[in-house]
Amino acid sequence: MRLGLFMMPVHPPDRTFWGTLDEDTEKSLLADQLGFDELWLGEHFSATTEPIPSPLMFFAGLVNRTKNISFGTAVINIPNHHPAIVAAECAQFDHMSRGRFMLGIGPGGLISDFELFKNPDHAARNRMVVEAMDMIERIWTQDPPYDLKGEFWSIAIKDGINAKLGVGFMPKPYQQPRPPVFISLASPSSSSAKTAAQKGWGMISANIIPTYSVASHWTVYRDTCRALGIAARGDNWRVARNVMVASSDSEAQDRVFGAAAANNYFYTYMREVLNSVGLLIILKPKADMPDAEATVEAITAECVLHGSPKTMLDKLIAFRDAVGPFGGLLMTGLDWAGKNQDWERESMRLLAHEVMPKFRQHTMAHAAE
Repeated sequence: MRLGLFMMPVHPPDRTFWGTLDEDTEKSLLADQLGFDELWLGEHFSATTEPIPSPLMFFAGLVNRTKNISFGTAVINIPNHHPAIVAAECAQFDHMSRGRFMLGIGPGGLISDFELFKNPDHAARNRMVVEAMDMIERIWTQDPPYDLKGEFWSIAIKDGINAKLGVGFMPKPYQQPRPPVFISLASPSSSSAKTAAQKGWGMISANIIPTYSVASHWTVYRDTCRALGIAARGDNWRVARNVMVASSDSEAQDRVFGAAAANNYFYTYMREVLNSVGLLIILKPKADMPDAEATVEAITAECVLHGSPKTMLDKLIAFRDAVGPFGGLLMTGLDWAGKNQDWERESMRLLAHEVMPKFRQHTMAHAAE
């Protein structure tokens, strides 16, 4: 059971870009110091609330300042990029980090990015993810000449090759045959879980979705594996969650639902964004819940795990029993305005040092049964 930190990140839009970058850097370094295994970072080009256009560039500034943490893109939105660029840049970072790299990919989730890159068709974006990764894996496993043709891209190096000088050769990753690949899942019964099983990829279930939706991802993945005649394992399944651990249940409650709580801002923002594009279903605690009942408070109560270390352990065990055998918990990094910095720092420490050792013992004992 691995522990990771996931940052979309979500910050109030009036904050300075450099200020949020400094904060997210501090949070990343703290995660490494506390013994977190992984750091995952989102990618968005056109939202000051979610302001990271290049996770790899952010990670590059951390490689030599961290010791053990692995870096995962959550995610590179494939339709926004040429596959050859993704292949080359990820191969470079895999070498820079000496293999501390995980490639998270997805079709994107920000409507303004869809407009920016002229990718409005959801089904087409999903096909682009599969096509691009097929090309990326072929680039990583073969030498030139390259002649890759698809529905959306064509990649060719046939004439400009000089083997003696290494000209025309695309870079290969440090990890062979490739870094671990993960695909993002947000919708209930997401078809991307089927793709993950078919392609041998890992999964990342989003932090903003209700328990039933997370469970549906495992169901689709498990059933697809059975149909393919392969074992369904949760080792490469990451589940992101907003988590608040405090010294007492009442303190944790206040730090989640209070007016000054970053969780309150987070879900207010997410509800407004998704509701504006007709995707409130993603957040609803129950699929058939009327929109008016899917309040910020109801969504927060469903999607945030909170409590004392003992309560948090009990909740994590119950949550994993309910959704399936995920192999990694990703704690969401929130904005540090006001007291939230002290609250989240304490929550990260308690989760890493007091909750996770016991949670790992439980999952290991359960697996051995």
